[in-house]
Amino acid sequence: MTDQKPALSDAAKAMLDADVASATLGITVSEAKDGRAVARMRVTERMVNGHGIAHGGYVFLFADTTFAAACNSHGPVTVAAGADISFVASARLGDELVATAEERTRYGRNGIYDVTVQRETPRGREVIAEFRGRSRTVGKI
Repeated sequence: MTDQKPALSDAAKAMLDADVASATLGITVSEAKDGRAVARMRVTERMVNGHGIAHGGYVFLFADTTFAAACNSHGPVTVAAGADISFVASARLGDELVATAEERTRYGRNGIYDVTVQRETPRGREVIAEFRGRSRTVGKI
């Protein structure tokens, strides 16, 4: 018998279970523990802008959800104190996006997390955006 940890920490699972916005967009988080998270989202017709590409707001929201899962994986309630995103390439209707959040540092009640958003292609994954989030712990669950 192996002693495997669950893919989602209890704190991250509780937060995600109550996250109607992310669930409505079809965002699924497969991993959220130890300051790391992995999520997926398919670009739907409602997410495409007037140029026929994924609206940047949806890409930001997707990265932000992955960031939230990572920074809440430790247990105390943690929120965004700020975030920046750089769009590298366009995502299109039907693209499957994958976001990976990695904790860079935590100090006091603050943290810094990087999220890479990629899209699946026949040749492998292509980077769509790079997101940096700054977190602030505000309480306990």
